[in-house]
Amino acid sequence: MRREDLADSSCGIAQSLGVVGDWQSLLIVREAAAGVTRFEGFDRELGLSRRALTERLGSLVEHGVLEKVPYSERPPRHDYRLTARGEGLLPVLLALQEWGTRFVLGDGTLDGTLGDGDLARARALEGARVPDVELTAHDGSTVRLVDPDRWTALFFFPGAYAPGTHGYPPRWGEVPGTSGCTLECVTYGRRHADLEAAGARVLGVSTQHPEQQAAFAAHADLPYLLASDQDGLAASALRLPVFRAGGADRLKRVTLLVDPAGVVRHVQAPVTDPAQSVDDVLDLVRRLRRDAPGGGGGENEADSRPRRT
Repeated sequence: MRREDLADSSCGIAQSLGVVGDWQSLLIVREAAAGVTRFEGFDRELGLSRRALTERLGSLVEHGVLEKVPYSERPPRHDYRLTARGEGLLPVLLALQEWGTRFVLGDGTLDGTLGDGDLARARALEGARVPDVELTAHDGSTVRLVDPDRWTALFFFPGAYAPGTHGYPPRWGEVPGTSGCTLECVTYGRRHADLEAAGARVLGVSTQHPEQQAAFAAHADLPYLLASDQDGLAASALRLPVFRAGGADRLKRVTLLVDPAGVVRHVQAPVTDPAQSVDDVLDLVRRLRRDAPGGGGGENEADSRPRRT
């Protein structure tokens, strides 16, 4: 059935399903968010028939979800990249992921801690390359998840708020996994000079608005940047575990130690002691930099995208 043939032409849900209403199309969008761009990559990750994959890719291009970008003239070859319209679907993917984790794989309980599936996905990132994602930092600048000149202690957390800002969602403290965000952020601040001396920057990421992050960063006097993943770019690219609280998707606590080449050298999950986890990251930076000549891995040492589980 074509989108224009749907009976309810004024319903956004019906019209959206006319574009991405089958599981194959949504999984193509998922893989595109994770950095897959070529036909062979989609074929390898999804295992669809070549005919079905060709049809789905063509339909997504036709509807402006993907765009074809030539990378070879002879023979003609194209990358398939998400458009702004395609990136607009990323919150939908996160909502499906959260719903499936909570209600299909779980018993429906709201939980900000890592379940078995979350842990498997997070730990599978070790050795993978972080996709090129650009986020807005709390100071209004743009920041990338990878720094080509330094290692990065990249920690994802549910949310931290300045006192008096009324930012915490109702009953936030009753959700397992939400406590400890302030302690983690502040401890990274206290260890920031040591991490810099060891050759690493610190970058904290939550789904809060940059203004909320700015208020907290000023309150806590943080010497490093917080970045907002409010549009789900990083969470979708890395398939990070999320939970939903206060009407928004929140990142569960995971820390990645990323080398200058963008390769994840260590995954810290679960993070059960936020303060101790910072000291553990500092020790790891020192040890891994000592054991890796030049401070990072080469282009051929890791996958070009996150591994799947």
